[in-house]
Amino acid sequence: MRAATYHGPGDIRVESVPDPELESSKGAIVRVTHTAICGSDLWFYRGESDRDVPSRVGHEPMGIVEEVGEDVVSVEQGDRASAPFLVSCGRCEFCRKGLHTSCVNGDGWGGENGGAQSEYVRCPEADGTLVRVPDRHADDEETLRSLLPLTDVMGTGHHAAVNAGVEAGATCAVVGDGAVGLCGVLAARRLGAERIIALGHHEDRLAIAEEFGATDVVTARGEEAIEEVRELTGGGVNHVLEAVGASSAMETAAGIARPGGTVGYVGVPHGMGDGLDLGPFFSDNVTLSGGVAPVRAYAEELMADVLQGTLDPSPVFTKTVDLDGVPEGYRAMDERDAIKVLVKP
Repeated sequence: MRAATYHGPGDIRVESVPDPELESSKGAIVRVTHTAICGSDLWFYRGESDRDVPSRVGHEPMGIVEEVGEDVVSVEQGDRASAPFLVSCGRCEFCRKGLHTSCVNGDGWGGENGGAQSEYVRCPEADGTLVRVPDRHADDEETLRSLLPLTDVMGTGHHAAVNAGVEAGATCAVVGDGAVGLCGVLAARRLGAERIIALGHHEDRLAIAEEFGATDVVTARGEEAIEEVRELTGGGVNHVLEAVGASSAMETAAGIARPGGTVGYVGVPHGMGDGLDLGPFFSDNVTLSGGVAPVRAYAEELMADVLQGTLDPSPVFTKTVDLDGVPEGYRAMDERDAIKVLVKP
């Protein structure tokens, strides 16, 4: 098959690799019809994180089930299914708690599983991972575009909102205007927030934030942004969604949280330097809650809203490429010419 492969910073190639093979009675082979490039993929693309060279890339697959193991009960050959960014078994202690990202039988999509930016992937734990798309929606391209973000960014934004304690009538703020931050705005609106302040630096992205439900936007940085949010709210907000992971973003989140408030963080930590200063959290009794999002735990709940037409995160896709266009997709996201790239192998 053909797959996007990492060969070093700035070097993504589409090349022939061995097809993934079914090796477990619990597994499945999926022909990828839709996938995406994630903001986290840019870390290795920019040389900011280590990765094996060469290695297959991508972690947001959706497609048609081609083959299933004899013990699989949740999907059949020919079904349309999506999958979260990590494989989970669905039966261990942590999966039963809704912490699928801590699954003791967990796995990723790279290596012999194929890499999701490819023609096929192998899912070693089909029942605990794959989310079947109902037949009546399985060939509706508009619906599929709306479902694909549930594999990562929409579920991650929702995790931030849940951990921040967003509820009906709440005032909250979202730090970050990438795809996760934008989905955080959408999630906060879905949970009933009355006022949503989006903090970011890009007009096109903040326009989508407003489309998703942001009532205010703040484009300032650092202390200026903190002061602006405090002025807008009379002292800060009780619910902050942090969707960047940099120390500057976490400092902003702490600065705009009201005493006794909560920061729901899902930005993967990077560029923290000497570490996070917990002083502001300690002094104002601000709760820090979150982590890597167990998006599989939210899949059916969010899918139900997409299928009934009340949730549509698809505007985060601002560029579409085929498999040969994946290297261009990385370039576009790296240079901020695209928010998130949809890939249709």
